[in-house]
Amino acid sequence: MPLWLRVVVLVLFAIACVPIIWAMRVNRFFSSAVRIQFDRGQRVISGGPYRFVRHPGYTAALVLIVANGAAPGSWLAAATSWIGIPILLWRTEMEDWMLHAELPGYAEYVARVKWRLLPGVW
Repeated sequence: MPLWLRVVVLVLFAIACVPIIWAMRVNRFFSSAVRIQFDRGQRVISGGPYRFVRHPGYTAALVLIVANGAAPGSWLAAATSWIGIPILLWRTEMEDWMLHAELPGYAEYVARVKWRLLPGVW
């Protein structure tokens, strides 16, 4: 893999970290585990990047998955990293379903913020 492409991928990786950090700062319930944090009084977060998409961390993770595969400079690693995308899309769907079913106010949020990951797409 050419050096210039690896540099581009690493820059994309760094840029993709920005919305994840933003989402984590805005949403104190941001977690790697898919669960409702009733013990912490979880509520719908609709500010920051959540104004645009319902799962901004996953949006950035799409870029991270691809960039992470290409960063080592291996075409094989870059190709196999794409396997993570359908897994992330499935997780997004399951989390969205769970939030819709269990988190008070999420249905109203969904009515305002139509897109899960990419505005105009999904």
